[in-house]
Amino acid sequence: MINVRQSLRKTSKTAGVNMAPLIDMVFLLLIFFMVTTSFVKETGIDVQRPTASTAALKEKGNILVGVSSDGRVFLERKQIDVRSVRAHIERCLAENPEGAVVIVADKTSQTGVVIQVMDQCRLAGARNVSIAASISAAEG
Repeated sequence: MINVRQSLRKTSKTAGVNMAPLIDMVFLLLIFFMVTTSFVKETGIDVQRPTASTAALKEKGNILVGVSSDGRVFLERKQIDVRSVRAHIERCLAENPEGAVVIVADKTSQTGVVIQVMDQCRLAGARNVSIAASISAAEG
């Protein structure tokens, strides 16, 4: 005959949940999202961009340099001196050799400061230096 007490003892064991595969999966998802996330770089100031009918959208990772209306220069949310733009751009280009430099200048900023920043960027070795503009209302 079948011993009922013995069969009940064997089935009374609680089923355990193995957490190791779940933790492994969470870590894999975390690594996946960290690798695929692109971080947005900002200049650190709000500017009113001038409009241009020939403005084109650039998709590539850019190095953004901001020039305020009063002539202050910003890079990566920090104010920098115009004379140190070259060293900062050289460092950024060492991290991202294919990066294009985009100068985000306020429409009331002084042309002389923008030209100095553009010159320093080219001296740093940037091959693609451009000035940011908004697309005019007639185009878009």
